[in-house]
Amino acid sequence: MGMIDEFKEFALKGNVVDLAVGVIIGAAFGKVVSALVESVLMPPISFLMSGVDVKDWGVNLGTAAKPVLIKYGAFLQSLIDFAIIAFVLFAVIKAMNKMKKSAPAAAAAPPPASEIYLKEIRDALVKK
Repeated sequence: MGMIDEFKEFALKGNVVDLAVGVIIGAAFGKVVSALVESVLMPPISFLMSGVDVKDWGVNLGTAAKPVLIKYGAFLQSLIDFAIIAFVLFAVIKAMNKMKKSAPAAAAAPPPASEIYLKEIRDALVKK
């Protein structure tokens, strides 16, 4: 089997394709949440804080001639993005687990007649 055939077999397995779809959807979802936080959630917070944009928060460690700015506001905004994504994923996984639990379990099939007869024979031998 050539390397190309091995790669085809690997790449076309169901798990690899599912993982690729999950990564693509996850990246798109991350962009949507970032846009939500940046465009919808942060402007009202900024308004309540007298027009200060959280993304612009920072500490200047340098001098006026050579500024060194640590922008912790952008980090805070990323933390908010992460918290929203984590909460939504938690809610989705919780709903999926609930749906799995609520699915009716298949009833166990009755044992074949031969097993029943063997058990009866065993029980009869134990009594003697």
